[in-house]
Amino acid sequence: MMQTCCIHQSFCFPHRIIPRIDASSSIGINKLPKQPCQLGFIRKTQSFGISNLTRQRRLYVNLNANDGHPSMSMLEQEEVEEEASAENSTQSPGAELPFSKWSPSKYIWRGLSVPIIAGQVVLRILKGKIHWRNTLQQLERTGPKSLGVCLLTSTFVGMAFTIQFVREFTRLGLNRSIGGVLALAFSRELSPVITSIVVAGRMGSAFAAELGTMQVSEQTDTLRVLGADPIDYLITPRVIASCLALPFLTLMCFTVGMASSALLSDAVYGISINIIMDSAHRALRPWDIVSAMIKSQVFGAIISVISCSWGVTTTGGAKGVGESTTSAVVMSLVGIFIADFVLSSFFFQGAGDSLKNCV
Repeated sequence: MMQTCCIHQSFCFPHRIIPRIDASSSIGINKLPKQPCQLGFIRKTQSFGISNLTRQRRLYVNLNANDGHPSMSMLEQEEVEEEASAENSTQSPGAELPFSKWSPSKYIWRGLSVPIIAGQVVLRILKGKIHWRNTLQQLERTGPKSLGVCLLTSTFVGMAFTIQFVREFTRLGLNRSIGGVLALAFSRELSPVITSIVVAGRMGSAFAAELGTMQVSEQTDTLRVLGADPIDYLITPRVIASCLALPFLTLMCFTVGMASSALLSDAVYGISINIIMDSAHRALRPWDIVSAMIKSQVFGAIISVISCSWGVTTTGGAKGVGESTTSAVVMSLVGIFIADFVLSSFFFQGAGDSLKNCV
């Protein structure tokens, strides 16, 4: 095994030549260690104003593994550069194509993955390729296990809105309109949006974290090896569970919110529960409840598809899982608000006569 020591020397005149020293000759390094070593000596280039005559050479000292005596060889800088260019040409034989090194950003290909996964889920549902066992498990997690936090949130939101509406409407002498205003606000906007936000924070983050962990630990590749499609086994049950559970959670939140509002009005402001309920009954239409359930279904699809898409496109280990989870929740909330505006403008464009019966 030959150990090489490289000595860079600069000569201002090309006629100075260092003779080659054989293994038998002595260069003052007679007592070199037998073990492998690497010595490097660098001498700065001295310039005397004649730059065209300056030439760099490399002096190689090879330690013979048999007898330990060094042998030296010298290469000029031009020869070294020619060798390096030859290596580079062998590594890249062809010219690079334009945009060959360009890759889309993470948000672009993640955004493109959302409609692709949504289309695949729709095709699976239409073809009947549904894993019912996983669907029931996800439905239990999304529905009954999320009911408590949804009802608690709806209760306090209803009481907060009651404080604002009752104070203002009482001063105007519109006590009989309080129930109708609260019922319309809860059915059209508050119940579906609040329920979706709670589910996005609870289940959307869980979907993204679970699928992201499976992706970075290559468990999804294991499913493919075993012959199971991750779309059928992991994503479709979560989407179906979210779309089925959100309407019932919204209906429960609407009921609890109205009940808390009526109790607070009766206990604090002296407005009877019967007045609140009668006003709500006269203001509500069946379409208000139906529109709330349609909205919640759309919001459930947005939460599940975005969270699952962010999960299956996770890279970067534990840090990537955390970033995907946070980004999935944020994008789900943005999608909920955008969809709520679009659906509200479409559903209630000509509405405006609901409170006439309450005055």
